[in-house]
This record gives sequence, C-alpha cells and structure tokens, in this order.
Amino acid sequence: MAHVVALYRHPVKGFTPERVDALTVQADGRVAGDRVLAFRFADAAAPEDRDGLDYWPKSQGLSLQDFPALAALRLRFDDVDRRLRIEHDGGMLVEAGLDEHGRAELSAAVTDYVLATPEGRRLRRPGRLPLVLVGDGLTSRFQDRPQGYVSVHSHGSVDALGDALGLGIDDRRFRSNIAIDGVAPWAELDWSGEVTVGDLVFRAAGPIVRCLATHANPDTGERDAKVLTTLTRSFDQEEPTLGRLLLPASAQDDGGEWRGGVIRIGDEVRAD
Repeated sequence: MAHVVALYRHPVKGFTPERVDALTVQADGRVAGDRVLAFRFADAAAPEDRDGLDYWPKSQGLSLQDFPALAALRLRFDDVDRRLRIEHDGGMLVEAGLDEHGRAELSAAVTDYVLATPEGRRLRRPGRLPLVLVGDGLTSRFQDRPQGYVSVHSHGSVDALGDALGLGIDDRRFRSNIAIDGVAPWAELDWSGEVTVGDLVFRAAGPIVRCLATHANPDTGERDAKVLTTLTRSFDQEEPTLGRLLLPASAQDDGGEWRGGVIRIGDEVRAD
C-alpha cells in the first residue's frame, strides 16, 4: 500500500525544511506555513504578474540553485511569535523578529554569510543588494509557481536515482512537501487523474522538472551529486524530472468547494 512516510514544510524559501508529523493544506492548495518568507533581491521585492496571479521567480532572490551554501544553514521559525533563528556550524548566526529592525538584522546577517561563500560574487551584481526579507510569516506565497500546489515524490524514485549516482540521496534535496513509499520507482510520473492522500483529493498536475538546487548536499551545501545529467542520461528523460505537483480537485464536499485539510504520516495514497 502506498503511504506517506515523510512530510516537510519550508518556512523560508530556499532554506532548511522542517520535518513534521502533519501538514495542513489550505483551501487554495498551498501548505500552511510553507514558504511564507523569502529573501529577495533589492530590485525584485515586489511580485511579477502571471495570468493575474502573483509570481515570485526564484532566480530573483536567494535560492539553492544559485547559492547552494544556504543548505548548510539551520533555520527555526516560530510561527506564533514570528521569530526567525538561523544557525551555522552549531552556533547562532542571527535571531530576530519580523518587525522593521528585525528584518534588517536578518537580512544583514544572511548577506554577510552569502558574500563569504564561493557564490557570494553573484550577490554583488547590480540590483541585488540590499536583500529584502519579504512575507508576513503567515501567508504561503513564495512557491516556484503562482498557483497553489503540494509537491510529492516517492522513496522508490529517490533510491533509484541514488543507485545510479552511487550515493545515498536524501529526500531534502528535492524540497517536496510529501514523500511516499510503497510504489515502484517513477510511478508518480504516470499519475494523470485524481490522487487521494488520506482524506484529501487532488488532481495530478505537471511532473517536477528539477534544477541545480538538487545538486546541493542538504547538510553541507556542497554540490556533490550530478542529479540533472543522471536523470536525463541514466533514465532517458527528456528533462530532469523527479516528483509530481498536486492541485486541489475541482470539488470535494457537497457544496462543491475544495476546503483543504490535514495530511499525516501513514496516510494512504491512491492514484488513478
């Protein structure tokens, strides 16, 4: 039986995931508390428009595809007091709230850290400094796509990739919300209709084409695995793909509205 084995949310875009026992999926299809903050470049502190929806391209802020050393940071976000703590090498890098002074303190500390990394020169390009910490700490809005979604991959796919690489590959490289087990490798790429996770009914959307963020070791921040070329060459993929997006089904209750709900470890997964 296919079932949920791990759940993650990412309070700050591009930073440490939180492993949790349950996720609340909102009525808009986004995970509550997921990507509620982001460090954006100075000239990209406002969203772009895509089909009438806010769009925050990851290329216009701190993300693992361009700044892999972010993976070495450990982050804890208190979503009650809305305080962010970032650690590095076991010591505190910064801790502050989301008021104006706190945001400036957080942005300054992260800027200093990134500038000291091998990719720090990227941050010195025109229009990028000072970094701006955006988001209210409550609203999930900084996903890679303007429409709300939940992301999922299977352990079978990750294990198959690891075998091809000759490495142990961690779920966290792929920054999905849900990891499942009990299906054959790559089975999630064949989903085309409804997908039920616990009590929630989704519809399968596009497979997830991966970027250089997956090359970053989730503990050290070093690029130590050639994930993209291995996916295309070893598995004959046209584009490097692992995992699936899930969008709300068109109707879930008697009123015809999709209201969201809770996903828990152990929930059964059924797919058309």
